[in-house]
Amino acid sequence: MSSSPLSALRARMAATLVAALAAVGLLVAGCGLEPAGSYVPPVEPGAIQPIEGLPDDASVTVTSKNFTEQLILGKISVLAAKAAGFEVTDLSNAPGSLPARELLRSGQADVMWEYTGTAWLTYLGNEQGIPDQQEQWQAVYDADAANGLTWGAPAELNNTYALAMSRERAGELGVSSISDLANVPVPELTFCVDAEFNSRQDGFTPLLELYGLSRGSVVPEQNVGIYDTGAIYGAVDQGQCAVGEVFATDGRIDALDLVVLEDDLGYFPAYNAAPVIYTQTLQKYPELEAVLEQVAAMLDDETMRSLNLKVDVQGQEPEQVAYDWMVAEGLVAPAD
Repeated sequence: MSSSPLSALRARMAATLVAALAAVGLLVAGCGLEPAGSYVPPVEPGAIQPIEGLPDDASVTVTSKNFTEQLILGKISVLAAKAAGFEVTDLSNAPGSLPARELLRSGQADVMWEYTGTAWLTYLGNEQGIPDQQEQWQAVYDADAANGLTWGAPAELNNTYALAMSRERAGELGVSSISDLANVPVPELTFCVDAEFNSRQDGFTPLLELYGLSRGSVVPEQNVGIYDTGAIYGAVDQGQCAVGEVFATDGRIDALDLVVLEDDLGYFPAYNAAPVIYTQTLQKYPELEAVLEQVAAMLDDETMRSLNLKVDVQGQEPEQVAYDWMVAEGLVAPAD
């Protein structure tokens, strides 16, 4: 593949935001950038304990991008750092991928969560993603060292493209992996994809080729429907198509009881989330990496989908969702 459809979409959105911000002189202009909604509930230490010998004035700044999953991860980092004994400035909800990245790269922020594939393809300019998750993480770890950034241990959660079916339909057709689709009768083998994924040279058509489902022969053109990205989830749930293109950690997967099919031939690049730390900060507070590793070890696709669902479907606030999860997992304790 050249670059993933997901990374291209993120890159275009980020570039648009950068241009808009530059026009009004707001792009990382120095002091005073503090997005709204920086509140988090007070916490006490839990499994995350205060760092021994940490100076009283030790402080870190946390940033994140401005979509649900990133807001939750940002608030989790704020709470973790507070429990570890830091004074925390909360710059989560930065307006886009590149502004958040620039806050971190310039040292105006110390911590953010990033996706391995996004860094590799969008920021570091590589043309081909690496499906192996550990290899992809190691590649960005090595490359970003030159940018003054250190990647912490990755979480299992992998926010990449995926194919999903309704649980009932998958059970009826005996499908649990993408390879299993080869056994589905042609009239039942219908797909919903968005225009971006459908048209890219490294998108839907080569995915079908890899899995022996050649478009136009095994999969007739009339079996492929083009939908807006957000409409695909409902279309799969309502039976308008059997298989839909989704994002692996989207909360609507759980809300609609969809089943993510195993990418058993490893087509999609890895987009594991990991905490990234400004290296100078890590040199000053090396224990911070272990604090964030405690969090990363507990995050997988299923967990992240459930957290995203609480915000996107149930209408809860990201900071409350982050707090409730960390308390439930024993990472922090409620303040007296």
